[in-house]
Parts: sequence; C-alpha cells; structure tokens
Amino acid sequence: MDAFYYLVFGGLAAVVAVMELSKTSRDRVATSSSFNAFKNNYLLVYSLMMAGDWLQGPYVYYLYSQYGFDKGDIGRLFIAGFGSSMLFGTIVGSLADKQGRKRACVTYCITYILSCITKHSPEYKVLMVGRILGGISTSLLFSAFESWLVAEHNKRGFDPQWLSVTFAKAIFLGNGLIAIVSGLFANLLADNLGFGPVAPFDAAACCLAIGMAIILSSWSENYGDPSDSKDLITQFKGAAAVIASDEKIALLGAIQSLFEGSMYTFVFLWTPALSPNDEDIPHGFIFATFMLSSMLGSSIASRLMARGTLKVESYMQLVFAISAFTLLLPIISNFLVAPSAVKGGSISFGSCIQLLGFCVFEACVGIFWPSIMKMRSQYIPEEARSTIMNFFRIPLNIFVCIILYNVNAFPITIMFGMCSIFLFMASVLQRRLMVVAESHKSKPQDWTGLRERDDETESLNI
Repeated sequence: MDAFYYLVFGGLAAVVAVMELSKTSRDRVATSSSFNAFKNNYLLVYSLMMAGDWLQGPYVYYLYSQYGFDKGDIGRLFIAGFGSSMLFGTIVGSLADKQGRKRACVTYCITYILSCITKHSPEYKVLMVGRILGGISTSLLFSAFESWLVAEHNKRGFDPQWLSVTFAKAIFLGNGLIAIVSGLFANLLADNLGFGPVAPFDAAACCLAIGMAIILSSWSENYGDPSDSKDLITQFKGAAAVIASDEKIALLGAIQSLFEGSMYTFVFLWTPALSPNDEDIPHGFIFATFMLSSMLGSSIASRLMARGTLKVESYMQLVFAISAFTLLLPIISNFLVAPSAVKGGSISFGSCIQLLGFCVFEACVGIFWPSIMKMRSQYIPEEARSTIMNFFRIPLNIFVCIILYNVNAFPITIMFGMCSIFLFMASVLQRRLMVVAESHKSKPQDWTGLRERDDETESLNI
C-alpha cells in the first residue's frame, strides 16, 4: 500500500499546481502596487509566525514522552494549554483592542519564545508554565494578527474586496506550504541531523524573533475601542452586548465554534481511525498530504472569492455539508468493509477510503479559513474585533478540553458521528446567516452607540 500514499500526494500536488498556474484574470483580483507591498509584508510576517507554530507541532508529544511522562501527564499538559487559551488568552487577546494590535502581535512572539525555552527543562512545573504561555500565544495568533490586518487595510484605504486576496494567500502559505516545509525541517533537525526533539523548538523561537523584528520595524500601531475610560470588564460587557444584539455575529460565532471544534477533534482522531489495529502508517507523510489538501482548498477559495457575484455565505453551506459527510466515512466504512483482525501490517482498504475522505475534509478546512476571515471582516465591528474573536474561542476551548478529558470514554465512531452532526448544524446556521444578511443590508450594530448606552446606564446607577 506504500504506493497509495505517493499516488494520493502526487495527485493532490498536481491538482494544486494546475489550479495555481491556470488562474485567469477572472480568477484574480486586480490590485495596486502599494497594496501588493503591504500584502507581501504581512504574508512574510504571518508565514514566520505560522512557522514558529508548525515547527513545534510534530514533536510536542514526543518530547514530553522522552522526558518520561505518561499519557495522563501529557494529557493534563495539553488540557492546560487549551484552558489557558480560554481564560488568560481571552483576557490578553481582548486587550489588543485597547492597548494596540501591533503590541499584541509582539506579545505573541515573546510569550511563544518563552514557551519554546521552557521545553529545555524536564521539570513538569516548568513545562506546565510553557503550556500556559503557549495557550495565551494561540489566542493572540488567531485574533491579533487578523485584527491588525483588517484595521490597517481599511486605514490605508484599500478596496475591501482585496482583503480576500490576503486571506486566501495567507492560508495557502501559512496553513499549507509553511506547514509542510516546517514538518520536514523539524524532522531534519531532530532526526536526520541528530539534534534531538528540542531543536525544532529552538528553530521556532528563531522564526518568531525574526518576525518580531519585522513587526517592530515596519508595522504601525492601530487600535479598536478609542475610549480611554473603559476597563476590561466593561469591554467584555460591551462585546457581549454586540453579540447579543446582532444575530449575524452570534451566528458567525456559533458556526466558527462548531467547525473548529470538529476540526480539532479530528486532529486527535485521524491516527486511530487510520490504524485501528496498530497498522504501520507514515504519520509525517500523511500530515503533509493533509496540508497539501488544505492548500488545494485555499486555492479554490481564492477563485470563489475573486468572483463578486458568488457570496461566501452561499458556498459555505455546501462546504459544511461536504465536511459533515466526510467525517461520516469512518462509520460508513465500518459497515461496508469488514475490519481486519490482524495486528500491524499496512493500511487497510477501509482506511484507504477514509484517508481520501479526510483529504476532502482538509480541503474544506482550506476553504473555511479565508472564508470565515472574510465574513468576520464584514460583520464584526472594528472597535471590538479582537475581543469578540476571542469570545468566539471560549466555547471552542471548552469543547476541546472536554474531548481531551474523555477521548477514551467513547468509541471513535461515536466521536466522528458527533463531529458530523456539529458540521451539519454549521451548514444549517450558515443558511440562516445568509438569510439574515440578505434581509439586513445595514451595517453591523454600532459599537459606539452601545458604549454610550452602557455609560448612560452606569451614570444612572451612580
């Protein structure tokens, strides 16, 4: 079955190459030279930031196990990371609107570099601190950079349609090409050159330091809420009021949590799904194949968003429905293909079918990221962008923590079935979002008006 992996990878690589090389003027958005310079600067920084993240991924679990910790200890470290992202990350990420998005991006670099440094210690408490710092960094990575980009893009007067170009290319590079190269480079450092499992973390710290230097030297600062008197609690209340008052934002948050919760659950489930009897599968090569699928998805998304007549809210309904079906394949294959009782060996026929389905799911992930970014730029008010985006991550982190804690409590088919239901719900909510957006062509709820009403209420209470 070894030829099967090369066939899938080669086929995907060929399709991605054809998709990129065959783009016509209809598939591209005409932009200005000043925008291209701005876009390329952001893509360079974003790629370095994602390299700092991807370099660590393949060796986190392995490093902990090399330090002598068992599955339970390692599980608690991972739960601490997601819990930190939910609690501390939400607070720190929300401060970006008040203290500045550039400053938040620099904070991401510093906290993640410190997290990498802790990997040199075999002490459990030090590693726990590293996971907490990593959780904070994750929240900043998925809120501060996008918030800075949208605000700076609008401040410079670029066409709002051009944002989709940056989003699609950022996912193509950061979540695709950079992920593949980072995985191969981490393997080169740790295994081929014999530097050990800590080496990828040192390389990640170097990428983050270079990115931070570029941010400090070339990025300008921008803010969300201009109010000087608002404290963090009032800021949280205001963000909650915006979500509650605008159905579009609430729907967007629910859709994001349902999809990302299923996506992160898939990360934990794909290995046991493809090797239920401890089959010998090339994990690194399969991971690279998934990232190539994600690149294909982002390439498709860039074509879709380049056509002004096709709305994101429309095609994402189909994307969620397809992703729901792909995660049903482990259940379907168990009924249609008799599972093998032989331990070890190569990948089974049923798992081959699942792998193809998982590649389709990863392509849907590649479409999802730039599309959800586009919708967030349209519906989330600028004054509270980082705060609301971190609010969206709270149910996601709770969900992932529950899954991690109970990952061995349910059969894998039940877990995939649950994810499929969540994705189908996301498709239904996406349909509702399109209906609401079409019936309310006005701008998102005015944050300033809500703030003034909050201030009036506080003054009356005083």
